[in-house]
Amino acid sequence: MKMYKLLLITATVTILQGCVAAAVVGVAGGISAANDNRSLGNQIDDSKIEFSAHRNLTNEDGLDDNTNIQVISVNAKVLVVGQAPNTYLRDLVIKTIKNVDGIEHIHDQIRISNTTAFTTRSNDVWLTSKVKTALFASDNLDATNIKVVTENGEVFLMGLVKLNEANAAVEVARHVSGVNRVFKMFEYIEGND
Repeated sequence: MKMYKLLLITATVTILQGCVAAAVVGVAGGISAANDNRSLGNQIDDSKIEFSAHRNLTNEDGLDDNTNIQVISVNAKVLVVGQAPNTYLRDLVIKTIKNVDGIEHIHDQIRISNTTAFTTRSNDVWLTSKVKTALFASDNLDATNIKVVTENGEVFLMGLVKLNEANAAVEVARHVSGVNRVFKMFEYIEGND
């Protein structure tokens, strides 16, 4: 009975953390879409790229069951993160994604390892919300133009931003508790003010 109560409490805390994270990310996402430096057409194209890539990966035998992959597109630059148990499956993921129309470049950040546990993925959602919140609190950048992706404690920052905003975002993200490493994958626009 004690074990059941402990599991119930743990599950409740995890779910509530997810709700808070989802609320922060959801609000940030809505604001982000309206103020995004990408055109509405590019935002739609990025959504199509992500949808097509996920569909293709799901339809490829062995990938859905044996890998943990996220595909994120910003201005037709695609970030692929997650885990694959071997190089064959990692290469198959990239080959499958390359068949999607509209992709200009693929950043392959797939790690060769076992897939992460549910608790790790929950922590990644929490870290994403903490980084996003910290970015919104910063006076040195417009956080609505920055997409935050967290995979196994590694934070990937994407967006169409000015160089000084990119550098400020990296500084903010790397000081968030729990972040192991920050990757800067921005596309730069002119200006530094």
